[in-house]
Amino acid sequence: MIQKSKGSNVFRVSNDKVIVYIGYRNQNGEMVMISTRGRYAIRLMIDIAEHQEDGFVPMKEVAVRQGLSLKYLEQFLPALTKNNFLIGIQGKNGGYRLTRNPEEYKIGEILRVTEKSLVPVSCLVEGAPECERRKICKTVDFWSGLNDVVNEYLDSKTLADLM
Repeated sequence: MIQKSKGSNVFRVSNDKVIVYIGYRNQNGEMVMISTRGRYAIRLMIDIAEHQEDGFVPMKEVAVRQGLSLKYLEQFLPALTKNNFLIGIQGKNGGYRLTRNPEEYKIGEILRVTEKSLVPVSCLVEGAPECERRKICKTVDFWSGLNDVVNEYLDSKTLADLM
């Protein structure tokens, strides 16, 4: 019998066998590591960087250029403004601007703000209760290494690199 642990990507096949899936299920049921929220946030930030020389960039224009739903973009804009990635003003000539130069934004930091987590397994989530098997786990170093490689790569790329 297969059981899914609530709120995780861990499936228990039997008492001694556990399968871990990295990422999220998309609309087609396929596993992906980065959700549309993270991917769209990067596209949004690139678009703003490319168009902000004329002033604040209206979200409506970003949505049209990127072919994205304005309502969906508005779901993660607060996270980007709260974390000082963007500054926004309302009203005529309103919109958003970057708070730094594009080369100062690491792709990893944008994704860590917009995604629930980038860690490949739940036992590596910061603040998670320690797994009872951690001391004898033969795979924790593997997962930790994968986590390091992914984060190092994401932090080696900037918004300017993608423009």
